[in-house]
Amino acid sequence: MALKTASVLAFERKLNSSDALMYSGSWADIKQHHNWPGIPVREKAVRGTISNRLKKATASDPAKVDAEVQKANLQTVDTAALPAEHDTLKLVFTLRVLGDVSFPSACNDAEYQKILQEKIGAYLTEHQCEELAARYASNIANGRFLWRNRLGAEKISIRVKLADEDEIEFDAYRRPIDQLDSDSDELKKVASYIRSGLMQSDNHRLITVTALAKLGAGQEVFPSQELVQGAEKSKHLYTVGEIAGLHSQKVGNAIRTIDTWHDEVDSVGAIAVEPYGSVTSRGMAYRQPKKKDDFYNLFDNWILKNKTPSLDQQHFVVAVLIRGGVFGE
Repeated sequence: MALKTASVLAFERKLNSSDALMYSGSWADIKQHHNWPGIPVREKAVRGTISNRLKKATASDPAKVDAEVQKANLQTVDTAALPAEHDTLKLVFTLRVLGDVSFPSACNDAEYQKILQEKIGAYLTEHQCEELAARYASNIANGRFLWRNRLGAEKISIRVKLADEDEIEFDAYRRPIDQLDSDSDELKKVASYIRSGLMQSDNHRLITVTALAKLGAGQEVFPSQELVQGAEKSKHLYTVGEIAGLHSQKVGNAIRTIDTWHDEVDSVGAIAVEPYGSVTSRGMAYRQPKKKDDFYNLFDNWILKNKTPSLDQQHFVVAVLIRGGVFGE
């Protein structure tokens, strides 16, 4: 009887990020950053301008355009910023790394699970997750997880603490954001720690990451934005205990932005690991089933048809399993 994909198949996420919380202080006082206060989110009302695309009938009549732009565009929004006396943003989160990459958290077909574990286990034995761990570590060291807060910063220091060891410091601007290899002893140490967590089954690894970005006194910072349907405010920002923050999903998305194995890499660069290579901000899926390079085609060919993908695509498939998800038939 031909092997079929299990109808129930799921993998738990192996890189578990906490929410990232925002604090403020002065770069001159950076050694005392542990005592910095949290950044609150406050509400303000603004009178905006009408800037949306006008209907053709309105746009062709100057009088109608004048009448339209004179309308008040009143908005209530959330905002977050450094205090006037502070010039540096601190962003802190933890990352928990779990092992047992080849073991599904749910599978209702013992024969299928056996074959799956054999094939993914062979990959792990041969490659030890070294390539993937190096890429995850690079995205920590380059501060990609800061997202918009990374743009225009004068300086960015990334502090990484592995268990009870001393902090390892990286200058985020010395690592191009598209460079995803471990080219220093410090970065290799972080990558090795992540790799050991992915390869172990008996214990997790915990990493504490602190990013310090010198933005300028009183400058705006950018927490995650909440989706609140039917709300009166036009923008809601995310808070944790009255402190501005980034969603754990947004932090995790940045860390797993390691897929340079897709066809459009020359024009698009690295994208987050997703089964269809989806990038919602661009409205594109860069791994279309039609091209047979999406996760499901590669995974099924590997497990069911014994067609081993190229090494690059093996990295991609295992990275999707580390991402976690429900993949059953």
